[in-house]
Amino acid sequence: MEKMWAGRFSKALDKKADDFNSSIATDCRMYRQDITGSMAHAAMLGKQGIITREESEKIIEGLSQILADIDEGKLEIDMEAEDIHMFVESVLTKRLGDLGKKLHTARSRNDQVALDIRLYLRDEADEIIALIKNLISAILCQAKEHKTTIMPGYTHLQRAQPITFAHQLLAYGMMLSRDIARISDAVRRMNVSPIGSCALAGTTYDTDRYFEAQKLGFDDIALNSIDGVSDRDFCLELMSAFAIVMMHLSRFSEEIILWSSWEFKFIELDDSFTTGSSIMPQKKNPDMAELVRGKTGRVYGDLFTLLTTLKGIPLAYNKDMQEDKEAMFDSVDTVKLCLDIFAPMVQTMRAIPENMYNAAGRGFINATDLADYLVKKGMPFRSAYKVVGELVAECIEKNTVLDQLPLSDYRCHSELFDEDLYTEISLETCVEKRISAGGTGLASIEKQIEYLAKIVG
Repeated sequence: MEKMWAGRFSKALDKKADDFNSSIATDCRMYRQDITGSMAHAAMLGKQGIITREESEKIIEGLSQILADIDEGKLEIDMEAEDIHMFVESVLTKRLGDLGKKLHTARSRNDQVALDIRLYLRDEADEIIALIKNLISAILCQAKEHKTTIMPGYTHLQRAQPITFAHQLLAYGMMLSRDIARISDAVRRMNVSPIGSCALAGTTYDTDRYFEAQKLGFDDIALNSIDGVSDRDFCLELMSAFAIVMMHLSRFSEEIILWSSWEFKFIELDDSFTTGSSIMPQKKNPDMAELVRGKTGRVYGDLFTLLTTLKGIPLAYNKDMQEDKEAMFDSVDTVKLCLDIFAPMVQTMRAIPENMYNAAGRGFINATDLADYLVKKGMPFRSAYKVVGELVAECIEKNTVLDQLPLSDYRCHSELFDEDLYTEISLETCVEKRISAGGTGLASIEKQIEYLAKIVG
């Protein structure tokens, strides 16, 4: 295939150099965005009289047919082409003759690829947001079922205070809701059209960049043509948001892995989202969660790949920027893959409330509530803290727990203790009396569920 830029050169590109230079294997997935962008560009050229209306309509019809042929499998993308832009233009020229050569008037591949990437990421961001909402919906289903299921809450992976299973799950729902907001914010900043920036300096043609931007659903145009072709911070911002999504999924995965172990046994994953061992017949491994945890590093790597690629590039366009796509595509694919598997894994996992409750009954996680009991009777908190610390030490020495320590032993530490302390430090009381906004009490859990339900629609 003759290169569109071949006029300047007296000999053909070396085959190895041609393969090295080619990006068709990577950017071919943007064929839809490339053709859509070209149709809007042809419409603008016709509107402005840069080409005739009839020519514009014929080009748009030709591009529409190319898109349909690719979608229907009638036209196979040529992997010998340099990139998706050259492939589409070459097919159009074969079908329309010299008219096809007019399409590239008043634009460059530099602004064309910048446009394609924005269109592509806008589409993918919508899909990723929908997948995050699916996961939040799965979390909400579990949370609604376990609004009063008591489990130990942890700090430093040490049992800390009693909470509900719903409260723990909803924390991830809140994180994911912010991921949606982050991605949406990034898309809003990205939704600026670069087309018409041309190679870097704009064009001498009387173009209407606003018309073209509006046809493609952009909010505005890039106001600086150099910035329009050399900017990839919108990729970095979205990839950063995707990395945060993966961080949240990785933390959630770690908890699922711990909870499903025999040491915890707070949950059991459905058989359809676990695997067995090749040698140990008793094993039920949380491989999906482990893979999500592992793939998180991959998405981090994609972000750092692009950051490193861009860090030393002078303005405007440089061929280094061709390396943006592999990292960007991999980031998108990995996040979608992980979200797609995570939602049904959460939806189908089975909580084991009795194990959670038994674990909450050990570890003195009602100690803070015992201190609050003394504070409510007039003792300063620091003094109460010391008294309860001494009581915990005594329980450890006697191999018992606060709930079972006799009242006579309590009164050796303070006369403020009375029979009502046992009700105050029961796990149920400890949870339900957490009445502060955002806490683990039932009223708060209901509000959290309501908040997230509005987000998923």
